[in-house]
Amino acid sequence: MTPGNNGASTPEDDDPFGYLYADGQANGAQPPSGGGYGYPNSVSRVRAVGERRNGQQSQQQTAQYGQPPTVPQQQGAYGRPNAHYAAPENFGGGGPSTGRQPVQNGGGRGRGPNTKGLLIGAVAVVAAVVIGIAVAMAGGDDQKDDKAGGQPSSSAAASGSPSPSPSASDDESKDELPKADAKALNLGDGLTTSSDVKGAKAAGGIYVTGFNHVGAKVTWTVNGIDKKGTYRLYVRYGIPGVDANATLVVNGTANAQALNMKNFAKSPQGDLERGWQETWANVNLNKGTNIIEIACNEGNQCDANLDQVYLVNS
Repeated sequence: MTPGNNGASTPEDDDPFGYLYADGQANGAQPPSGGGYGYPNSVSRVRAVGERRNGQQSQQQTAQYGQPPTVPQQQGAYGRPNAHYAAPENFGGGGPSTGRQPVQNGGGRGRGPNTKGLLIGAVAVVAAVVIGIAVAMAGGDDQKDDKAGGQPSSSAAASGSPSPSPSASDDESKDELPKADAKALNLGDGLTTSSDVKGAKAAGGIYVTGFNHVGAKVTWTVNGIDKKGTYRLYVRYGIPGVDANATLVVNGTANAQALNMKNFAKSPQGDLERGWQETWANVNLNKGTNIIEIACNEGNQCDANLDQVYLVNS
């Protein structure tokens, strides 16, 4: 055989565009027309569409116009689908079946959000907030009660009585139970009425004076007691900044304790106008009429003026 130029020596030396260059044309390169890359007798690696190699002789399958190509069947393992590749458009049902069922909503990883759990969490948060508000409000009410009732009122401190001043219920009792001004009292020897010292609450500012001697007494006849029992007798008096006391006699029986007319208001000594204040003592009364006496007996300190007397329920 005569050596000659049969084109590129190897497929790697093929130049599909050799016909475009002068040296390629000199070697006889021609534009491709279904053969090699451009050199005469060059090696062709072009395969027709549809040709496959599966370790056997390549086969070219053609399909008639209007029909899908026939896919060669391959033997697969028992119970497993054929693994031969085919494009989805080659199947009439829109794609090959893999034997898997579509995941239904609510199963496996495809389930939706757990709305029940979210709802329970939201309800728990709202309940916690409501409980916190209720506790805060209850604490605020307790603080208000402490501020309102934890300290004695100014009126009670100013009254100078040995116990808190009468409550609203006591004020109602004053209207129901008897009371008397100085002019309504029966005065004993050496006692008289006066209005020289300002501040008495009796009508006209009149009070009983001259009580500062042994044997002095005032008598109050109490009518209209509905039932027998213990009552509280209030006495309004004025002192010159010095403690005083007297003997309390009810229906002829003296109380074991003296009527305390102490300087609860801490008024300056000698200042009668600022010495007006109240005291009280429990008395046992009968139904109907009772006699109450305030007397200056031996051992009493009686430098006081007497303004008003009244009863309340004990």
